[in-house]
Amino acid sequence: MIKKKECVAMLLAGGQGSRLYALTQKTAKPAVSFGGKYRIIDFTLSNCINSGMDTVGVLTQYQPLLLNDYIGNGLPWDLDRTFGGVKILPPYQGKDGADWYRGTANAIWQNMNFIDRYGAEYVLVLSGDHIYKMDYAAMLEYHKQRGADCTIAVIEVPLEEASRFGIMSTHEDGTIYRFTEKPKHPDSTKASMGIYIFNRDKLESYLRADSLDPASSNDFGKNVIPAMLAGGEKMMAYPFSGYWKDVGTLTSLWEANMDLLGEHPALVLSDESWRIYSRHESAPPQYVGAGAEVSNCSVTAGCELYGIVRNSVLGSNVRVMPGAVVEDSVLMNDVTVEEGATVRYSILDSGVTVGPDATVGEDRATASGIAVIGADYRVPAGGTVAPGTMIYG
Repeated sequence: MIKKKECVAMLLAGGQGSRLYALTQKTAKPAVSFGGKYRIIDFTLSNCINSGMDTVGVLTQYQPLLLNDYIGNGLPWDLDRTFGGVKILPPYQGKDGADWYRGTANAIWQNMNFIDRYGAEYVLVLSGDHIYKMDYAAMLEYHKQRGADCTIAVIEVPLEEASRFGIMSTHEDGTIYRFTEKPKHPDSTKASMGIYIFNRDKLESYLRADSLDPASSNDFGKNVIPAMLAGGEKMMAYPFSGYWKDVGTLTSLWEANMDLLGEHPALVLSDESWRIYSRHESAPPQYVGAGAEVSNCSVTAGCELYGIVRNSVLGSNVRVMPGAVVEDSVLMNDVTVEEGATVRYSILDSGVTVGPDATVGEDRATASGIAVIGADYRVPAGGTVAPGTMIYG
């Protein structure tokens, strides 16, 4: 008997993430650190296994080395399967030559053979750069019950922000009758989350047509979804009401980290019924020195804190030395803030060292923007990194 999978997930993880600037110079956006112990892609992979989706193709392209190493055989997410599991799908040379992925739709089109390998009836298309917890199995059931050809997850956004998203206009039963990419005058507040379920045969048909159109951008939002609507296919909107954030900008990444803090955090990661898994390296316990002051922080294993740390998210093995102050900031793994240094309203990538008496950023209330320092950079003793400054390379 030929084994089959009802649904295969295709996770788009090849984007450059150019709006994260210094943080993605050497790292694919899905591999950027988040919340101290996680990487952005952990959320989508964890959603897959928590939803019973055990076959995931990860489509990589830009700076894939760290992401490939991080995913490995998929063991931390229980995706190390002999049939199915997680598979890395980079661009490759076929009989007609090699070709980079030219867009989200083209990336899936080039990997239809992966979908066919499992005889999947449905294809779940996901993005690797969102922070959220979602049951894809419930969305698939919604798709099947309504006899849809394509189902798109949507989330309600404020009307004044709707112009930033792809907007779905729907009938009362959830049927989509119009899709508009970043409309100037939106008539709906249902924003696409970039999460799609397709009937496999319909998907192949429209991807083939899209691949033959020289004028196409080979993009789901710009080309494939409008083509399906124009073709009269049954398109349904699946409403989602939980926490969801596109962390494609420095501000949104900082905000999502801050959402972990406070008495009533907007994003809760301690829910054992829907765990977020990660390949987190083992580290010794945290150590808080006698003179330290730590308040409203997320502190990962291996940190040594001797100074003042407030309202911040710290990755593993961060060291804040005596007399140092860290406020309203995100410090990724292996960051050191030396004696007398100050870090405020900043994002510091892995391996950054802030020298003695140096200053990075300023108080959030007066800062002109987030100060960002790329991986392994050292701010010299007494140096200053102004608010809104970007340092990398």
